[in-house]
Amino acid sequence: MDYNQPPVMRQPGPQYGGPAEAMFPSVAPIGVPPGLEYLTQIDQILIHQILELVRAFVGFDLNIRYEIKNNLGQTMYKVQEENDCCNRNCYGSLRDFDMTFKDNMDREVIRLIRPLRCISCCYPCCLQEMEVQAPPGTTIGYVKQDWHPCLPQFSIQGANKETLMKLEGLCFACKCCRDVNFELKGKDGGKPIGRISKQWSGLLKEVFTDTDNFGIQFPLDLDVKMKAVLMGACFLIGFMSLDMISKKNLAGTLN
Repeated sequence: MDYNQPPVMRQPGPQYGGPAEAMFPSVAPIGVPPGLEYLTQIDQILIHQILELVRAFVGFDLNIRYEIKNNLGQTMYKVQEENDCCNRNCYGSLRDFDMTFKDNMDREVIRLIRPLRCISCCYPCCLQEMEVQAPPGTTIGYVKQDWHPCLPQFSIQGANKETLMKLEGLCFACKCCRDVNFELKGKDGGKPIGRISKQWSGLLKEVFTDTDNFGIQFPLDLDVKMKAVLMGACFLIGFMSLDMISKKNLAGTLN
């Protein structure tokens, strides 16, 4: 798969000077959860975290918000963390949470559920996981951390917890001042078929904020439910490891 080439796709509907929002097909394909119809047309997603000024300057954690866009920058979904103040500020990036995805008609179409789990590699019996529901209340898949003493690895699972794909990253120490990539592979490994990337945004932004930009690439014909689960994987990886990488980058720069 050529990661440097933009996907060939037909963008739905013209824009008439208003906000750049993706228009969804009027008729849902068979077997596609409501609100996920547009995912059938794309093989690339951009995830942009919205900067909260209070969080940036005071360091007080707020519920995180994101926008999910196509490769033309058109907004597909708006994402909002649902959590309380105590949980956010006591447990930090380890916290459990629910995260809601709403489409451009303000319908909740995806819900992510992350339980409170240990993040240490010394405790392989209590690894990280995330449940993905679409629509809310209907489980379509899971993201589960695979134990490894050094490398971040995850299983992408279906609704019955059967492993369908793998995500494999490199050692955190190898990712200073550049993009962080997780390669998407089949359940038995082999050649990458996609990628999740955390994009390096420059020294000043990495030092003074912890906002993240992610890119996800996957086969165009991938099951739309698995595309949604991969979005969930992106958020789990972000909370687990990518903030940790930013802190290591900062420490290495200041030393």
